[in-house]
Amino acid sequence: MANRKEKTFRFIIVGGGIAGVTCVEQLSSQIPSADVALITASPHIKTVTKYRQVSKTLEEFDVEEQASSVLEEKFPNLTVIHSAVKSLHTRSHSLETTDGRVFGYEKLCICGGGRPKLLTQENPYVLGIRDTDSAQELQKRLSKAKRIVVVGNGGIALELVYEVEGCEVIWAVKDKAIGNTFFDAGAAQFLIPSLEADKPEKDAPCKRPRYTTEEPAPGGSHTFTADRNARRQGSSSTEAGSALGPDWHEGIVLQGSEQGTRRVSLEYQCEVEKIFTSEELLNSPPQTLGHENVGSWPVYIKLTNGKTFGCDFVVSATGVVPNTEPFLHGNNFALADDGGLQVDDHMMTSEPDVYAAGDVCTACWEHSPMWQQMRLWTQARQMGWYAGRCMAAQVLSEPIELDFCFELFSHITKFFNYKVVLLGKFNGQGLGSDHELLVRCTKGLEYVKVVLSGGRMVGAVLIGETDLEETFENLILNEMDLTPYGEELLNPNIDIEDYFD
Repeated sequence: MANRKEKTFRFIIVGGGIAGVTCVEQLSSQIPSADVALITASPHIKTVTKYRQVSKTLEEFDVEEQASSVLEEKFPNLTVIHSAVKSLHTRSHSLETTDGRVFGYEKLCICGGGRPKLLTQENPYVLGIRDTDSAQELQKRLSKAKRIVVVGNGGIALELVYEVEGCEVIWAVKDKAIGNTFFDAGAAQFLIPSLEADKPEKDAPCKRPRYTTEEPAPGGSHTFTADRNARRQGSSSTEAGSALGPDWHEGIVLQGSEQGTRRVSLEYQCEVEKIFTSEELLNSPPQTLGHENVGSWPVYIKLTNGKTFGCDFVVSATGVVPNTEPFLHGNNFALADDGGLQVDDHMMTSEPDVYAAGDVCTACWEHSPMWQQMRLWTQARQMGWYAGRCMAAQVLSEPIELDFCFELFSHITKFFNYKVVLLGKFNGQGLGSDHELLVRCTKGLEYVKVVLSGGRMVGAVLIGETDLEETFENLILNEMDLTPYGEELLNPNIDIEDYFD
């Protein structure tokens, strides 16, 4: 093996996603003379554009797909190798690509990302969404669909359900409320009316929706219809959508075969029990079917709440699994419980000279009390950037401290056309019963939730244009005792920023 090395690079980075590309940029700018190789199976790479530091820890950016030549032009010492990795040999510091070439490395960073947790493998009626290609496949199949079932409760499921038009959506969530990964039932109740209201035209002022809400019974379901006939038919042009970041549906028309209406039915606290074809359905014990005839749909899905629905296809939006596949065989990587490569506070794995960043790895250092790992774009960028710094520091024999971005969890995104900011232990993660919540909510306008523990702010959810993110970030970082303020903390008539400047 070792004698077949085509070339040995000082640094090899595997994966052309945000973590990998950010790592390459960081390394190449720190050590411009070093030979760097990026190994990626895709002809396109994902790059961060319009990066903006909003506050100490909050950052906003767009994600764009670009040809890898753009990166090579920027960094003359970079070689992009278009192939997937077949195997890694940490002892001989080399890896083999699927096209049979072997490359040596001094230091390696694995940024292999994650792959969708599919409900079932190899079922033509189950579509997992993870990258641009799968989003375009969804668009194609949706154009002929009358009804789909969406399973999952993360960011992609939330966006998908909101964006789909002209097609009935049955949305199965395993929790008591939508968007459980990102916020609590209160925030979900705030957002739910957006499923009934007409969506605002792009960039048009937001019309106030009319709505009524009622609590679903346990195991119950919720149905929303919005008459969309009044809206212009025909949607925006279909430029190739960027990689799946928070705005993955931009430029992709998610339009079903029916005109005009949006209809979403929510099935709470249930998971998928079984997926079968109409033939299998006919030969199986009778099911409690929705209001359709057996055989009228290509695929049926039975939920653990006992209901069975027929549909054109099922979208599996149930999160990701670290994509460690080609790297494990023959090596001794320590893996975390979630299947990720364990990394320490210098992004190093348990194998010498091998680093990892992004969705493929699991942060196994002792976390700051206000930070947790979530497999999000922001963290992929931060980890890739920091891994590049650590690799360079090691080569240059410079000391390096754990980056400040790991002090406080912070994420900024958009759901249902609202700005959403998450800070710290925004869902009381790991706090047990030892915390209290303060909530302020103005229907259709804003939702503000603060998590307090021992009189100090430890987390917050801000939905809408609240302008409170910097103030709250400071309050969390400064660990200020807020007991004297009590409920007044969220009093809308008090300008809280003046207090804590």
